[in-house]
Amino acid sequence: MQNILEVKNFSVSYGGVILAVKGINFNVGKGQIVAILGANGAGKSTTLRSISGIIKPSTGEIIFEGQNIAGKSIYSIARAGISHCPEGRFILWGLSVEENLIAGSYSMTAKNHKPVAKTTRLNQEYVYNLFPVLKERRKQQAHTLSGGEQQMLVIGRALMSSPKLLILDEPSLGLSPILVKSIFKCIKEISEQGTTILIVEQNALQTLKIADYTLVLELGKITIEGPSSELINDPRLIEAYLGSKHEPTGKKPD
Repeated sequence: MQNILEVKNFSVSYGGVILAVKGINFNVGKGQIVAILGANGAGKSTTLRSISGIIKPSTGEIIFEGQNIAGKSIYSIARAGISHCPEGRFILWGLSVEENLIAGSYSMTAKNHKPVAKTTRLNQEYVYNLFPVLKERRKQQAHTLSGGEQQMLVIGRALMSSPKLLILDEPSLGLSPILVKSIFKCIKEISEQGTTILIVEQNALQTLKIADYTLVLELGKITIEGPSSELINDPRLIEAYLGSKHEPTGKKPD
């Protein structure tokens, strides 16, 4: 399988002393869903923020479609085809749902998307089909949406730029079990439409159900990795993340 992303000997330090991520290596295959699991403070969000340019790595390479993007600007990385949905949602206050979505298309250029206006309309239709409630509320002020609707909006906004790689940081955080199931169903659907996804999640079981490959970060290092269909039965993950009530299975649950 062709890799769309290769992270090589990647480290991030704070204050030049504390290492949040310590020389990790991993690949994301084109069209895959790759998950990163781990406890708070393991370095998961730091890894995602470095890939999208929010944080500058201390060492290593981040190869996206054959180009090293480590240390490049957020805007240039977004234009290259990476969209990041950060933890905390970051709705644009003062703008409607529709205006929030349109803001997500600003990284597109005529050079890569001809014509931009047509692509924006098509992407907007795609988002509304994926999240019908956003179409119903398109004129509503975005900050008045429920938590689940806001999460749908930020994912939809990230899709407006036609990303090749969608980065999701805790998309189910703070949502009810019903909404969590709905969000994960949509993430799977986005993947099936051809978008590669790198996801960090606390909901380990739901993540393992949809991911193709999973990494476990502990104190900035990858300690476990492998196909999700195998790790969902791994005693170490069951004890640490899935709980004693989880029943191992020979295949991914439906």
